[in-house]
Amino acid sequence: MTKTSITTLNMKRKFDVAAEKVFEAWTNAEMIKKWMFTMEHTNKVAESNPRVGGTWEIVDHRDGKDYRAIGEYKVVEPPRKLIFTFKMPQFSDLADDITVEIQPIESGCELIFTQEINVIHEEGWTTEDIEKTYEDWKKETEQGWNYMFIGLKELVETGKITYPSF
Repeated sequence: MTKTSITTLNMKRKFDVAAEKVFEAWTNAEMIKKWMFTMEHTNKVAESNPRVGGTWEIVDHRDGKDYRAIGEYKVVEPPRKLIFTFKMPQFSDLADDITVEIQPIESGCELIFTQEINVIHEEGWTTEDIEKTYEDWKKETEQGWNYMFIGLKELVETGKITYPSF
């Protein structure tokens, strides 16, 4: 049996639009395919059924490979809160839990993002090994979300995304 533990990533972002618009970007498939784990021109699948027990799926095609992300909605409380699972089955059977809370503020809204990241332990790992792995996974995951949140902000505030050329 594989040993795992969880580390938590917390991020906050401010948007100059109403909470409803940001919530829609997390649940509307046409909006999701523009920013979440994908770019519109590399997206092959973007589906979302935002209800408790409903599922979401994204398939992105990059460098000759398909990358699939899937999950299930656990809490859907428009326009304030979403909790859903996140899994990439080609890499692991483990699913992380993601919580998105959107709070209205005077100039728009603030997004509070929490991801409970499952970390697989190798046999014989020490406490220091686990702590280093926590930091590595959090750093990599935060970098990925940071890029996505740049696109999310541009999408909800301007209606389009200018994709960087990598």
